Amino acid sequence: MKRICVYLGSNPGTNPAYGECAETLAKELANRGLGLVYGGSSTGLMGRLANTCLEAGGEVIGVIPKLLVEKEVAHTGLTESHVVTSMHERKQKMADLSDGFIALPGGLGTLEEFFEALTWNH
Repeated sequence: MKRICVYLGSNPGTNPAYGECAETLAKELANRGLGLVYGGSSTGLMGRLANTCLEAGGEVIGVIPKLLVEKEVAHTGLTESHVVTSMHERKQKMADLSDGFIALPGGLGTLEEFFEALTWNH
């Protein structure tokens, strides 16, 4: 196993524990030498996860649709970034780059992406 895809919100959420969980996971991935694949945003839980993983010396790969580059403010300091044309292409690229999947707090998009990955791998 080389990389883990994490689905989570581009908003910070309402509970401080959400951000703490994202940081704990990011540090653990980096400590275990596992790369992070995520939605490419610099905001909310996504940004917190990515920044913490980078600070811990981890590999961070972001995949973001062109239409969300400005809305979610694409992270510009990642190990690798992929700007794709659609949400479907985003999901496919994230799955192609990953060996495992984790869902953290987020909204309907988080759930939809996670369950589609589960369905593909079922």
